[in-house]
Amino acid sequence: MPTLPKGSKKLLFAWAFYDWANSVYSLVIASAIFPIYYQSLFKMANIETIYVFGGHIRSTPLISYTTAAAFLLVALISPLLSGIADYVGNKKKFMKFFCYLGALSCIGLYFFSLENILLSLLFYFFGLIGFWGSLVFYNSYLPDVAYPEQQDKISGHGFSLGYIGSVILLLLNLGMVMNPNFFGLGKGEQASMNAMKWSFVSVGLWWIIFSQYTFYFLPKGNRSDKKVTTKILLNGFHELKRVYASLSANLQLKRYLTAFFVYSMAVQTVLLVATYFGEQEISWGGSGEKTMGLISSILIIQLVAVLGAEMTSLASRKFGNIPVLVVINLVWVFICIVAYFIRTPLQFYITAGVVGMVMGGIQSLSRSTYSKFLPPTKDTTSYFSFYDVAEKIGIVIGMLLYGFIDQITGSMRNSILFLVVFFISGLFLLLRVPRNKTI
Repeated sequence: MPTLPKGSKKLLFAWAFYDWANSVYSLVIASAIFPIYYQSLFKMANIETIYVFGGHIRSTPLISYTTAAAFLLVALISPLLSGIADYVGNKKKFMKFFCYLGALSCIGLYFFSLENILLSLLFYFFGLIGFWGSLVFYNSYLPDVAYPEQQDKISGHGFSLGYIGSVILLLLNLGMVMNPNFFGLGKGEQASMNAMKWSFVSVGLWWIIFSQYTFYFLPKGNRSDKKVTTKILLNGFHELKRVYASLSANLQLKRYLTAFFVYSMAVQTVLLVATYFGEQEISWGGSGEKTMGLISSILIIQLVAVLGAEMTSLASRKFGNIPVLVVINLVWVFICIVAYFIRTPLQFYITAGVVGMVMGGIQSLSRSTYSKFLPPTKDTTSYFSFYDVAEKIGIVIGMLLYGFIDQITGSMRNSILFLVVFFISGLFLLLRVPRNKTI
């Protein structure tokens, strides 16, 4: 296994290429094909609620609560695992474990059905855990492989690679769904449903195959001669406590993390529920038009996001990270207000384009901004574990609130409008972050 120097082009590309491998999950499973498949199961069964966990619940609150539960587990286990990984110096093994867990769970979604709803939700649950669990270790590699002046650019390139790779697979999946007979899957609505199931399998295989390039070149991690003992099982939580204590001496990092926690709560919620919103609240016409329209909207978001991530990287160099993040949060406020009123496919397409411009930008810039605020340390995993835990707890709160408002009001529009509060709060919290020339 080659040992590449920090900052080398090959090492940076190998790190960024994991976005190409795993982003198919966030596009095909979290955003496009699976939400359509999930809602179609309820439509074909001609039901709006299902009996599960001791009561009847609507489809969208059910998936919102399941998503929140998965993120809560990720938030609980990631500090435990990242602490062990840094202690024994093998965080690549942990990254591989979650990668394979997520990929195999995606393949398991082939068997998703309402008749076996608990097992089906379990595959969805572990797919989400695998994706986000691997990102804990993937993100922590950024300061290890790139110098500070390289981090904005390579972070943006990573997201761009992810968008491009995931769009390629989604286009193939779209062809399968819209013309299943060409792929030997038959004709009709059931054939399209089968094509969606095979698209879940394609995600798992893509993820496993392309991640091998990243795993081949990434270093094992910070070496340590220490052995695992029972005392280090809680080491990750002690590290989080230490990171939290260090925030008092780093006002920039403390205030930035507070702002990030608030606005990321809303960003991730929007991204996770956008397709469910479009499926329920937009007048598409027939089922074929709906499927084509929703996937086309996701493609618009992904393609525009490539440009958005690069533009955000350029803007951050000229105006600074924090001012750019403030502007992006302002745009998100506008998006949520407009989304409350949209009803036609054209309105949804236009909104999707605007979402794409700010989606990649806010994710890549948030990650690189945090990396710049970190104090000099080799213990990058603990700091990025803290970052990820903050993000996941925010998502748990966001999804629970979203599902609760959806459940009691019977409309996802009210939930979307409520997210404006978080974006406005995040905007003002960002304005309180002390700045310097580079940030």
